[in-house]
Amino acid sequence: MIKYLDLKRINDMHDGEIRQAISRVLDSGWYLKGEATHQFEQHYAAYIGTKHCIGCANGLDALTLILRAYIEMGVMQEGDEVIVPANTYIASILAITENRLKPVLVEPSIDTLQIDDTLIEQAITERTKAVMIVHLYGRCAYTDRIGEICSRYGLKLIEDNAQAHGCRFVESVAVPQQQSKTGSLGSAAAHSFYPGKNLGALGDAGAVTTNDDDLAKTIEALGNYGSSKKYVFDYLGRNSRIDEIQAALLDVKLRYLDADNQRRKDIAARYEREVSNPLVRIVQSHRDCVYHIFPVLCERRDALQQYLADNSVETQIHYPIPPHKQKCYKEWNTLSLPITEQIHAQELSIPCHQAMTDDEVTQIITLLNAFGHQ
Repeated sequence: MIKYLDLKRINDMHDGEIRQAISRVLDSGWYLKGEATHQFEQHYAAYIGTKHCIGCANGLDALTLILRAYIEMGVMQEGDEVIVPANTYIASILAITENRLKPVLVEPSIDTLQIDDTLIEQAITERTKAVMIVHLYGRCAYTDRIGEICSRYGLKLIEDNAQAHGCRFVESVAVPQQQSKTGSLGSAAAHSFYPGKNLGALGDAGAVTTNDDDLAKTIEALGNYGSSKKYVFDYLGRNSRIDEIQAALLDVKLRYLDADNQRRKDIAARYEREVSNPLVRIVQSHRDCVYHIFPVLCERRDALQQYLADNSVETQIHYPIPPHKQKCYKEWNTLSLPITEQIHAQELSIPCHQAMTDDEVTQIITLLNAFGHQ
């Protein structure tokens, strides 16, 4: 069986260093907001290219804390609107509604699977305060046009970078952001270190990156019960902190992230070059991509998934039900978002990770090319 994502094989690649890092934390006797957290925050901020990195409990909290901080700072208020891609994972939208802000769903482009930047401007109203882009599947969602729109309308640009650690914006040579990493392109960015991510912990963990000093200070306090000084509470905060063990092992894996991403890119290049079955559509990534997920589109998606399972290849669907069709957002259930719905009906994620062997990749390519002809 070729697993969709073999986390044990991935972590075994750095087993000795991970165990040493965990042992150092155990020996230190300090398990929250200690040296390991401080070191990882410094290293990750430097890697992303921002002044600040604030660790938190998970990626959803990272998004939620960014928006909550903007509310506390008077930048936003309840009822304000945040533009967000309609085909995102639901966490992007949950963070908006949890803060009693209004998500404005914008369709993606079928050619990029990212938010369609030609549709953003028409979605802006007097209540719009931010655009949230999601680097879905590990693909860079940022474009010059998005940056220009946010600048012209005075909107915050929030990045959901949960799936794109190490991805770069390389679309244009005409702007300073050329070669900048996702997570440093907007006003603030949320990162998830869920175990299955390209940079994954051994449990839940997350972070916010930003160059905004006031925002960073507010987020740090909000994630520490609302306190910036012990037993002094300026905000109605929450408990959202990264723990020392997760920070220590993430610091180890961060050193290998670029090499791991390159292996994913090499595998993806083979898929893009060698899969020739017209029943299996590969949406080429024309911007940088770190291939957290390698999606294919197939009108017979369920049959393809069963066929691969019958041939010992595990796959996943990201995601079977779009946010606007979920019961928790029943007020949206009658919305028609055809591009989003097409993607969610046809998307199948095939294995693409750094621990795969060349033979496994060849086996998957052979099976994809044989689908419908067997």
